Amino acid sequence: GAASAIAEKVSSLASTPNGSFNLALGVLAACTAVLKISNKANADKDDEKVVKDPKVKSLQMRFLMVFWLLRMADWLQGPYFYQVYASKTFGAATGNAMTWVSRLFLTGFASTALFGPLVGRLCDTYGRKAGTLVFSLLYSLGAMSTKSNVLGVLLAGRVMGGIGTSLLFSAPEAWLVGDAARNGLEGSLGETFGLAYAGDSIVAILAGQMAGLAAGTRGPSGPFELSVGFLILGGLLAAFTWKENVAGNVVSSDEEAGKDGDDNAGSKPTIRDAVKVVKEDPKIMLVGSIQSLFEAAMYIFVLNWPPAVSKAVSAYFAKFATDSSAAIATPYGTVFSCFMACCLLGSTLFGQMTSSTKVDKNGKSKAVSTENFAAGMLGLATLAMGCATLSISTSTPRILSALTSLPVLSTILSPLTALAGTVSSLFLTPGSLI
Repeated sequence: GAASAIAEKVSSLASTPNGSFNLALGVLAACTAVLKISNKANADKDDEKVVKDPKVKSLQMRFLMVFWLLRMADWLQGPYFYQVYASKTFGAATGNAMTWVSRLFLTGFASTALFGPLVGRLCDTYGRKAGTLVFSLLYSLGAMSTKSNVLGVLLAGRVMGGIGTSLLFSAPEAWLVGDAARNGLEGSLGETFGLAYAGDSIVAILAGQMAGLAAGTRGPSGPFELSVGFLILGGLLAAFTWKENVAGNVVSSDEEAGKDGDDNAGSKPTIRDAVKVVKEDPKIMLVGSIQSLFEAAMYIFVLNWPPAVSKAVSAYFAKFATDSSAAIATPYGTVFSCFMACCLLGSTLFGQMTSSTKVDKNGKSKAVSTENFAAGMLGLATLAMGCATLSISTSTPRILSALTSLPVLSTILSPLTALAGTVSSLFLTPGSLI
């Protein structure tokens, strides 16, 4: 019957890496769609239809098109970052692939940290539109550097990419805030940012699929080449549809803008002022510390997931291969899309569980507090990273076994040793998880 046909189709999909991850992506997309529809239905019951100001529509259209094109270019480079650099040969340079990929990875983020404060100041001084155009140029040069096998060119490309990252996360959004202030549309910023990052998740999912297609046609540098096209389109749209704005000239009238710009020219905030603000409010330091620690763990994951997934895929799907000598390809683009679909699912759950409209029949809020949700998220992330570590580590079981030989620790750690073996065997057979 229909059930057996569906089961056979699912079994067929699960026998190949691409089919398995496409199946997982479909399940994630379906779950997210159900939650989104549920959220929209609940919102429509409570909200009255409001006619949007044409000026707000125009601002959102101009910003969102550029923002999503530039974000697409950035996301396209994610799935094959490890592969494009691991495929390089550096002449007399020594070290394994992970060593050089790690160094190139670090170069980009060191560049972001070093030039980030200066880039922000330059954007405020010379214009946020100009900063967006410079991002398109630098990121294009960084992407094209992946065609080279010269280590110096690759390092220069990563430096330009790092500076570009600073611009991407400052210039477009600063332009939006400035343009909204100039036109008296500050009240629309919350909605605009919401639309931007809701759409960004969908853009990231599509980027993973497009990266896989580009890599299949042009090799691991294919997604980087494709990203240049999106950078050019985004830059052209910004150049022809955005009006320049700089810090100090975003009030509603031109006369007041000139006056305030002169008054504030010598009193721009400095890094010392920022440090003072952080010292005066410990909550800022706590939030920043939590975010920094989380992102540190995330970037460790970003660097290590491609070789880890490739190893697991090769180990499991070898039994389905008709040619045992052929390499088993890992669909990095689809895997990346699955990650991004999980991000979208998580943000959707956050919106639903923390919504202020969740009340019981007595009018008491049933919403989960942001703090409790964040604590649960961090706990789940810790568990996920721990399971991933146990599944690929060869040293963890040995360390636990050595520790359990000590009488005092034997009772405490023996269950962990068994757990490490169980998790490792489970994740080496991903078909059981699917």
